[in-house]
Amino acid sequence: MSKPLLFPTSVVGSMPRPDYVKDLINADPPLPPAEYRRTMQSAIQSVVALQEMAGLDVVTDGEWWRKSYIGVIAELAHGFELSRNPADGRPWTVVVDRLAPKHPGFIAQEVAFLKQHTQRDIKATLPSPALLGERMWDVTASGGAYPRREDFVQACVPILRRELELLRDQGVSIVQIDDPHLCLFVDPDVRAQYPDADRAADFAVDMTNQVVAGITGVKLAVHLCRRAGARVRGEAQFRGGYDPIISQLNRLQVHHLTMEFTAPGAGDMSVFRQLRDDFEIGLGCVSCHPGQIDSAQTIVDRVEMALQHLAPERITLNPDCGFAPGSAAVVSIDEVYQKLKNEAEAARLLRERHG
Repeated sequence: MSKPLLFPTSVVGSMPRPDYVKDLINADPPLPPAEYRRTMQSAIQSVVALQEMAGLDVVTDGEWWRKSYIGVIAELAHGFELSRNPADGRPWTVVVDRLAPKHPGFIAQEVAFLKQHTQRDIKATLPSPALLGERMWDVTASGGAYPRREDFVQACVPILRRELELLRDQGVSIVQIDDPHLCLFVDPDVRAQYPDADRAADFAVDMTNQVVAGITGVKLAVHLCRRAGARVRGEAQFRGGYDPIISQLNRLQVHHLTMEFTAPGAGDMSVFRQLRDDFEIGLGCVSCHPGQIDSAQTIVDRVEMALQHLAPERITLNPDCGFAPGSAAVVSIDEVYQKLKNEAEAARLLRERHG
Protein backbone atom coordinates (compact mmCIF):
# COMPACT_ATOMS: atom_id res chain seq x y z
CA MET A 1 0.00 0.00 0.00
CA SER A 2 1.38 3.40 -0.97
CA LYS A 3 1.87 6.07 1.65
CA PRO A 4 -0.66 8.93 1.82
CA LEU A 5 0.35 11.97 -0.19
CA LEU A 6 2.29 14.52 1.84
CA PHE A 7 1.14 18.14 1.80
CA PRO A 8 -2.06 17.71 -0.25
CA THR A 9 -3.33 20.96 -1.74
CA SER A 10 -6.83 22.42 -1.98
CA VAL A 11 -8.89 25.57 -1.90
CA VAL A 12 -11.00 26.40 1.14
CA GLY A 13 -14.24 26.39 -0.85
CA SER A 14 -15.36 29.32 -2.95
CA MET A 15 -13.70 30.48 -6.16
CA PRO A 16 -14.06 33.89 -7.84
CA ARG A 17 -17.06 34.25 -10.09
CA PRO A 18 -16.27 35.77 -13.48
CA ASP A 19 -18.67 38.45 -14.64
CA TYR A 20 -20.54 36.06 -16.93
CA VAL A 21 -21.26 33.75 -13.97
CA LYS A 22 -22.49 36.69 -11.88
CA ASP A 23 -24.72 37.72 -14.79
CA LEU A 24 -26.05 34.18 -15.01
CA ILE A 25 -26.89 34.08 -11.29
CA ASN A 26 -28.43 37.55 -11.20
CA ALA A 27 -30.19 37.58 -14.59
CA ASP A 28 -33.46 39.52 -14.56
CA PRO A 29 -35.60 37.89 -15.73
CA PRO A 30 -33.95 34.58 -14.80
CA LEU A 31 -32.99 32.19 -17.57
CA PRO A 32 -35.27 29.20 -18.12
CA PRO A 33 -34.23 26.44 -15.66
CA ALA A 34 -32.89 24.05 -18.31
CA GLU A 35 -30.78 26.81 -19.92
CA TYR A 36 -29.55 27.96 -16.51
CA ARG A 37 -28.43 24.44 -15.57
CA ARG A 38 -26.69 23.87 -18.90
CA THR A 39 -24.80 27.17 -18.72
CA MET A 40 -23.82 26.75 -15.06
CA GLN A 41 -22.65 23.21 -15.68
CA SER A 42 -20.33 24.47 -18.40
CA ALA A 43 -19.04 27.18 -16.10
CA ILE A 44 -18.33 24.73 -13.30
CA GLN A 45 -16.41 22.46 -15.64
CA SER A 46 -14.17 25.44 -16.36
CA VAL A 47 -13.44 26.15 -12.67
CA VAL A 48 -12.66 22.46 -12.10
CA ALA A 49 -10.25 22.55 -15.05
CA LEU A 50 -8.60 25.65 -13.55
CA GLN A 51 -7.96 23.87 -10.25
CA GLU A 52 -6.67 20.76 -11.99
CA MET A 53 -4.36 22.76 -14.23
CA ALA A 54 -3.05 24.59 -11.17
CA GLY A 55 -2.15 21.19 -9.71
CA LEU A 56 -4.55 20.90 -6.77
CA ASP A 57 -5.19 17.52 -5.19
CA VAL A 58 -8.63 18.36 -3.77
CA VAL A 59 -11.13 20.42 -5.78
CA THR A 60 -14.50 22.11 -5.31
CA ASP A 61 -17.08 23.49 -7.72
CA GLY A 62 -16.28 26.98 -6.45
CA GLU A 63 -19.70 27.05 -4.74
CA TRP A 64 -21.03 28.53 -7.98
CA TRP A 65 -24.44 26.83 -7.74
CA ARG A 66 -25.10 28.90 -4.60
CA LYS A 67 -26.15 32.53 -4.61
CA SER A 68 -24.52 32.77 -1.18
CA TYR A 69 -22.54 30.28 0.90
CA ILE A 70 -24.77 31.02 3.91
CA GLY A 71 -28.02 31.56 2.03
CA VAL A 72 -27.79 28.01 0.67
CA ILE A 73 -29.70 27.00 3.83
CA ALA A 74 -32.78 28.53 2.17
CA GLU A 75 -32.45 25.89 -0.56
CA LEU A 76 -32.52 23.16 2.07
CA ALA A 77 -35.35 24.48 4.26
CA HIS A 78 -38.52 26.56 4.11
CA GLY A 79 -38.84 29.45 6.54
CA PHE A 80 -36.60 32.14 5.01
CA GLU A 81 -37.22 35.45 3.28
CA LEU A 82 -34.90 37.41 1.01
CA SER A 83 -34.67 40.97 2.30
CA ARG A 84 -32.14 43.79 2.60
CA ASN A 85 -29.81 44.07 5.57
CA PRO A 86 -30.67 47.38 7.24
CA ALA A 87 -27.03 47.80 8.30
CA ASP A 88 -25.50 47.91 4.80
CA GLY A 89 -28.27 47.37 2.25
CA ARG A 90 -26.85 44.08 0.97
CA PRO A 91 -29.20 41.20 0.12
CA TRP A 92 -30.04 39.38 3.33
CA THR A 93 -31.70 36.03 3.80
CA VAL A 94 -33.46 36.07 7.16
CA VAL A 95 -35.51 33.43 8.96
CA VAL A 96 -39.17 34.47 9.35
CA ASP A 97 -40.99 31.15 9.90
CA ARG A 98 -40.43 27.74 11.42
CA LEU A 99 -37.99 25.61 9.41
CA ALA A 100 -39.25 22.68 7.37
CA PRO A 101 -37.34 20.50 4.86
CA LYS A 102 -37.51 21.96 1.36
CA HIS A 103 -34.92 20.49 -0.99
CA PRO A 104 -32.73 17.96 0.86
CA GLY A 105 -29.81 17.03 -1.37
CA PHE A 106 -29.33 20.43 -2.99
CA ILE A 107 -25.66 20.45 -1.97
CA ALA A 108 -25.30 16.72 -2.57
CA GLN A 109 -26.36 17.37 -6.17
CA GLU A 110 -23.38 19.71 -6.49
CA VAL A 111 -21.12 16.77 -5.65
CA ALA A 112 -22.97 14.39 -7.97
CA PHE A 113 -22.26 16.70 -10.91
CA LEU A 114 -18.68 17.36 -9.84
CA LYS A 115 -17.88 13.64 -9.65
CA GLN A 116 -18.70 13.33 -13.34
CA HIS A 117 -15.96 15.82 -14.24
CA THR A 118 -12.97 15.06 -12.02
CA GLN A 119 -11.08 12.06 -10.73
CA ARG A 120 -9.60 14.07 -7.87
CA ASP A 121 -10.80 14.21 -4.30
CA ILE A 122 -13.79 16.49 -3.78
CA LYS A 123 -14.59 18.87 -0.93
CA ALA A 124 -18.09 20.11 -0.15
CA THR A 125 -18.92 22.83 2.36
CA LEU A 126 -21.74 23.53 4.81
CA PRO A 127 -22.33 26.60 6.99
CA SER A 128 -22.20 25.93 10.72
CA PRO A 129 -25.40 26.25 12.77
CA ALA A 130 -23.95 29.05 14.91
CA LEU A 131 -22.90 30.99 11.82
CA LEU A 132 -26.45 30.80 10.51
CA GLY A 133 -27.67 32.09 13.84
CA GLU A 134 -25.27 35.02 13.74
CA ARG A 135 -26.13 36.03 10.18
CA MET A 136 -29.78 35.02 9.58
CA TRP A 137 -31.69 35.67 12.82
CA ASP A 138 -33.15 39.07 13.64
CA VAL A 139 -35.06 39.86 16.82
CA THR A 140 -37.81 41.69 14.92
CA ALA A 141 -38.14 39.63 11.75
CA SER A 142 -37.43 36.22 13.32
CA GLY A 143 -38.75 36.56 16.86
CA GLY A 144 -42.23 35.25 16.01
CA ALA A 145 -40.82 31.96 14.75
CA TYR A 146 -37.81 31.69 17.05
CA PRO A 147 -37.88 33.99 20.09
CA ARG A 148 -34.23 33.29 20.85
CA ARG A 149 -31.32 33.10 18.43
CA GLU A 150 -30.33 29.81 20.08
CA ASP A 151 -33.72 28.31 19.20
CA PHE A 152 -33.11 28.99 15.51
CA VAL A 153 -29.56 27.60 15.68
CA GLN A 154 -30.85 24.35 17.18
CA ALA A 155 -33.51 24.12 14.46
CA CYS A 156 -30.76 24.27 11.80
CA VAL A 157 -29.00 21.17 13.15
CA PRO A 158 -31.27 18.44 11.68
CA ILE A 159 -31.42 20.25 8.32
CA LEU A 160 -27.61 20.38 8.08
CA ARG A 161 -27.16 16.87 9.43
CA ARG A 162 -29.46 15.42 6.76
CA GLU A 163 -27.43 17.19 4.06
CA LEU A 164 -24.22 15.83 5.57
CA GLU A 165 -25.64 12.31 5.41
CA LEU A 166 -26.56 12.78 1.75
CA LEU A 167 -23.11 14.16 0.96
CA ARG A 168 -21.53 11.14 2.63
CA ASP A 169 -23.78 8.82 0.62
CA GLN A 170 -22.78 10.66 -2.57
CA GLY A 171 -19.14 9.71 -1.92
CA VAL A 172 -17.64 13.13 -1.23
CA SER A 173 -14.07 13.01 0.15
CA ILE A 174 -14.28 15.91 2.63
CA VAL A 175 -17.17 17.83 4.16
CA GLN A 176 -16.06 21.13 5.64
CA ILE A 177 -18.23 23.09 8.06
CA ASP A 178 -17.47 26.80 7.82
CA ASP A 179 -17.51 28.56 11.18
CA PRO A 180 -16.22 32.13 11.24
CA HIS A 181 -18.59 32.70 14.16
CA LEU A 182 -16.48 30.56 16.50
CA CYS A 183 -13.40 32.58 15.59
CA LEU A 184 -15.07 35.79 16.71
CA PHE A 185 -14.20 34.69 20.22
CA VAL A 186 -10.47 35.12 19.66
CA ASP A 187 -11.00 38.91 19.75
CA PRO A 188 -11.03 40.45 23.27
CA ASP A 189 -13.34 43.25 22.11
CA VAL A 190 -15.86 40.72 20.79
CA ARG A 191 -15.60 38.58 23.92
CA ALA A 192 -16.40 41.65 26.01
CA GLN A 193 -19.76 41.96 24.23
CA TYR A 194 -20.95 38.62 25.65
CA PRO A 195 -22.06 38.01 29.26
CA ASP A 196 -20.21 34.67 29.04
CA ALA A 197 -18.03 34.36 25.91
CA ASP A 198 -16.92 30.82 26.72
CA ARG A 199 -20.51 29.68 27.10
CA ALA A 200 -21.37 31.16 23.69
CA ALA A 201 -18.33 29.51 22.08
CA ASP A 202 -19.20 26.20 23.76
CA PHE A 203 -22.71 26.42 22.32
CA ALA A 204 -21.30 26.89 18.80
CA VAL A 205 -19.14 23.78 19.23
CA ASP A 206 -22.02 21.75 20.68
CA MET A 207 -24.21 22.54 17.68
CA THR A 208 -21.52 21.52 15.20
CA ASN A 209 -20.91 18.33 17.16
CA GLN A 210 -24.61 17.51 16.94
CA VAL A 211 -24.44 17.88 13.15
CA VAL A 212 -21.52 15.44 12.82
CA ALA A 213 -22.26 13.01 15.69
CA GLY A 214 -21.84 9.40 14.59
CA ILE A 215 -21.13 10.25 10.92
CA THR A 216 -18.51 7.91 9.44
CA GLY A 217 -17.18 7.25 5.96
CA VAL A 218 -16.15 10.82 5.18
CA LYS A 219 -13.45 13.18 6.43
CA LEU A 220 -15.02 15.94 8.53
CA ALA A 221 -13.45 19.40 8.75
CA VAL A 222 -14.15 22.77 10.34
CA HIS A 223 -12.93 25.98 8.70
CA LEU A 224 -11.97 28.49 11.37
CA CYS A 225 -12.34 31.60 9.28
CA ARG A 226 -10.69 34.71 10.70
CA ARG A 227 -12.74 36.85 8.30
CA ALA A 228 -9.91 36.89 5.78
CA GLY A 229 -12.65 37.37 3.23
CA ALA A 230 -13.51 40.67 4.85
CA ARG A 231 -10.25 42.06 3.47
CA VAL A 232 -11.71 41.66 0.00
CA ARG A 233 -14.79 43.61 0.99
CA GLY A 234 -12.93 46.24 3.01
CA GLU A 235 -14.59 45.27 6.29
CA ALA A 236 -13.19 45.43 9.80
CA GLN A 237 -10.85 42.68 10.91
CA PHE A 238 -10.84 40.74 14.15
CA ARG A 239 -7.68 40.39 16.19
CA GLY A 240 -6.20 37.87 18.59
CA GLY A 241 -4.54 34.47 18.39
CA TYR A 242 -6.40 31.17 18.69
CA ASP A 243 -5.50 30.64 22.36
CA PRO A 244 -8.84 31.85 23.84
CA ILE A 245 -10.77 29.10 22.01
CA ILE A 246 -8.34 26.19 22.34
CA SER A 247 -10.59 24.31 24.75
CA GLN A 248 -13.49 24.65 22.31
CA LEU A 249 -11.41 23.55 19.33
CA ASN A 250 -10.27 20.43 21.15
CA ARG A 251 -13.92 19.46 21.70
CA LEU A 252 -14.80 19.55 18.00
CA GLN A 253 -15.58 16.01 16.85
CA VAL A 254 -13.96 16.37 13.45
CA HIS A 255 -10.76 15.16 11.80
CA HIS A 256 -9.45 18.38 10.29
CA LEU A 257 -9.17 22.07 11.21
CA THR A 258 -8.60 24.69 8.51
CA MET A 259 -6.82 27.65 10.10
CA GLU A 260 -5.58 31.01 8.78
CA PHE A 261 -1.97 32.06 9.21
CA THR A 262 -1.09 34.64 6.56
CA ALA A 263 -2.98 37.54 8.17
CA PRO A 264 -1.26 39.86 10.63
CA GLY A 265 -2.34 39.09 14.18
CA ALA A 266 -3.28 35.48 13.46
CA GLY A 267 -1.10 34.37 16.35
CA ASP A 268 1.89 32.11 16.85
CA MET A 269 1.98 28.67 15.22
CA SER A 270 3.06 27.23 18.54
CA VAL A 271 -0.68 27.05 19.20
CA PHE A 272 -0.62 23.77 17.29
CA ARG A 273 1.05 22.16 20.30
CA GLN A 274 -2.09 22.88 22.33
CA LEU A 275 -4.39 21.10 19.87
CA ARG A 276 -5.30 17.41 19.92
CA ASP A 277 -2.64 15.44 18.10
CA ASP A 278 -5.22 13.58 15.99
CA PHE A 279 -6.22 16.78 14.16
CA GLU A 280 -5.07 17.22 10.58
CA ILE A 281 -4.34 20.93 10.01
CA GLY A 282 -5.37 22.72 6.85
CA LEU A 283 -2.69 25.37 6.97
CA GLY A 284 -3.74 28.77 5.65
CA CYS A 285 -0.46 29.56 3.92
CA VAL A 286 -1.62 31.39 0.77
CA SER A 287 -2.97 34.93 1.02
CA CYS A 288 -6.38 35.51 -0.53
CA HIS A 289 -5.93 39.29 -0.43
CA PRO A 290 -6.36 40.77 -3.95
CA GLY A 291 -3.09 41.89 -5.51
CA GLN A 292 -0.92 39.85 -3.14
CA ILE A 293 0.57 36.80 -4.85
CA ASP A 294 2.75 34.74 -2.53
CA SER A 295 5.68 33.03 -4.23
CA ALA A 296 6.10 29.28 -3.88
CA GLN A 297 9.08 29.93 -1.61
CA THR A 298 7.03 32.22 0.66
CA ILE A 299 4.46 29.45 1.00
CA VAL A 300 7.20 26.89 1.70
CA ASP A 301 8.61 29.15 4.42
CA ARG A 302 5.22 29.36 6.13
CA VAL A 303 4.84 25.59 6.06
CA GLU A 304 8.34 25.14 7.45
CA MET A 305 7.31 27.30 10.40
CA ALA A 306 4.37 24.99 11.03
CA LEU A 307 6.65 21.95 10.75
CA GLN A 308 8.41 23.10 13.90
CA HIS A 309 5.23 22.07 15.72
CA LEU A 310 3.49 19.52 13.44
CA ALA A 311 4.52 16.32 11.69
CA PRO A 312 4.43 16.57 7.87
CA GLU A 313 1.67 13.96 7.74
CA ARG A 314 -0.68 16.33 9.60
CA ILE A 315 -0.39 19.30 7.23
CA THR A 316 -2.46 20.12 4.18
CA LEU A 317 -2.01 23.33 2.18
CA ASN A 318 -4.75 25.82 1.37
CA PRO A 319 -5.41 29.56 1.10
CA ASP A 320 -6.49 31.43 4.21
CA CYS A 321 -10.13 31.63 3.14
CA GLY A 322 -12.44 31.28 0.18
CA PHE A 323 -11.71 33.43 -2.83
CA ALA A 324 -15.31 34.66 -3.28
CA PRO A 325 -16.37 35.89 0.16
CA GLY A 326 -19.35 37.87 -1.06
CA SER A 327 -21.47 38.49 -4.13
CA ALA A 328 -20.05 42.01 -4.52
CA ALA A 329 -16.38 41.04 -4.17
CA VAL A 330 -14.20 41.69 -7.22
CA VAL A 331 -11.45 39.07 -7.44
CA SER A 332 -9.38 38.20 -10.51
CA ILE A 333 -9.73 34.53 -11.36
CA ASP A 334 -6.44 34.63 -13.30
CA GLU A 335 -4.68 36.00 -10.23
CA VAL A 336 -6.19 33.19 -8.15
CA TYR A 337 -4.96 30.67 -10.73
CA GLN A 338 -1.40 31.93 -10.24
CA LYS A 339 -1.77 31.72 -6.45
CA LEU A 340 -2.94 28.12 -6.71
CA LYS A 341 -0.11 27.23 -9.11
CA ASN A 342 2.33 28.59 -6.54
CA GLU A 343 0.60 26.58 -3.80
CA ALA A 344 0.99 23.38 -5.83
CA GLU A 345 4.63 24.20 -6.60
CA ALA A 346 5.27 24.77 -2.89
CA ALA A 347 3.80 21.34 -2.14
CA ARG A 348 6.12 19.79 -4.74
CA LEU A 349 9.15 21.43 -3.13
CA LEU A 350 8.06 20.33 0.33
CA ARG A 351 7.57 16.73 -0.82
CA GLU A 352 11.07 16.70 -2.27
CA ARG A 353 12.45 17.98 1.02
CA HIS A 354 10.39 15.93 3.47
CA GLY A 355 9.24 12.90 1.47
